[in-house]
Order: sequence, then C-alpha cells, then structure tokens
Amino acid sequence: MDVIDLRDFYGRPLGRVAQHHIARRVEQIWPDVRGLNVLGLGFATPYLAPFVGKAERTIGLMPARQGVMQWPANGKCLTGLVDERELPLPDESMDRVLLVHGLEASESKRGLLRQIWRVLAPGGRLLIVVPNRRGLWARREATPFGHGQPFSRSQITQLLRESMFSPSDWEVALFVPPFDWRPLLRSASAWERAGHMLWPRFSGVIMVEATKQIYAATPLPASRKMKSRVRAIAPLPTPAPAPARAVLPEDGD
Repeated sequence: MDVIDLRDFYGRPLGRVAQHHIARRVEQIWPDVRGLNVLGLGFATPYLAPFVGKAERTIGLMPARQGVMQWPANGKCLTGLVDERELPLPDESMDRVLLVHGLEASESKRGLLRQIWRVLAPGGRLLIVVPNRRGLWARREATPFGHGQPFSRSQITQLLRESMFSPSDWEVALFVPPFDWRPLLRSASAWERAGHMLWPRFSGVIMVEATKQIYAATPLPASRKMKSRVRAIAPLPTPAPAPARAVLPEDGD
C-alpha cells in the first residue's frame, strides 16, 4: 500500500481504533523519551505524535516505494523520503527506532535491519510492529496489516538474531475483528481485554522490542575459512640450489 492508502486507512473508524490500541502499547513500552532521539520508519507517523515535544528530536522516514507525506500537518515538516537500504543518518545517532508498516513490505528485510543497527546508539531500542501470521488482520486486505509478509513470533525472533538484535520485550494488540462495523468498533476495548486474557496468540499484530548486539560479529563463510586455512598451512617450495660455476684457469697457470 502506498502512502495515500495508509493515510486513508487511518482516517477511517477502523484505522482510528487500530491506532489507538497500538499507540497505547507503544507508550507503555516507551513511557519516557525525554532527551532521546526518536526515529519512525515506514509509516510510523500515526504513532509519533506523543513523542513530539518530549523527545529531543522526532523524525519520520518513509521508504521510496511507499511515498512520503508531510507530517505534522501544521508547523515544520519532520518527514523525509529515503532508500531503506541507505538511511541518511549518522552512525549511532538514534536512541529509539519505531518500525511500523515497514518490515513486512520491505524487499530487503536484512538490509533494512542492518541500517537500523548502524544508526541505533549503544543501549538504544528498536520497536517493531508487524502483522501476526495467526491473526485475522493478516487475512483482511482492506487493512495495511493484510499486505506484505506476516510473521510468527519465532520468525521475527530468527530474523532479529540474524541481524544482530536481541528481542527483549513482547506485546500484542488488535483483537477486535477488522471490519468497519460501528457496533463492533464501539466494543473494541472489551475485545482487547478479552483477547489479552483468552487468546493472545491470535492478536492482529505482534510488537517486539529489541536491543542491538554491540559485540556481535559476522562469521566468515565456511568456504573462505577453508581457503584461508589451506593458504596458511601449505608448505612453500624449497628454492633449488644454484648451479656450480666453472672456475677458469687464469693466464700463466
């Protein structure tokens, strides 16, 4: 979905309900951002408003495939259009990164996560919101969560570890069925409470907070290791002895 589709979704009653319940969980995970630099990636602007004025700096970057829109509507624009594989930010410049409507639609998931790893400061936190493979929202194409690749908890864990992140906290949200039926939406809070207690595995989205592994190293491929070993232990040929030079008699001998 492009930026216009995403904007229109969050302008509908169902989108406002989704925004409300996901934003509550985001604020519970990050209750205090004073003095921190906060980056929103993907289409994270519906969830960045609570951080403006509290964080030291709040910006939103949107991938080129998706498009970009001005945010906030009034005042200085805090958004930009970027290549997700080359974020235009200095190393270790962000303390919090919120990734929404980004990972599931990315064509280079590991490349995106490595860029986030680069710009995230030591001790910084990454919070990812992705569609739950088991939930109803991933099966409903009328919402943004029904597009791209949904994830299970084990899948997102493996992807994070391969990208040098360690999952540290988990949350779930969106248990109300994804339909624009007003009587259903009015009871969304009751659905959320019941879902957390009775069927947490079937939430609409999975939210995972992760920290960067500072001392992780990319292992050398096995083929390169073997070649290096062969070069290290291969004996060098012994130089052949120089041929004996003939001694010519001098004049008078």
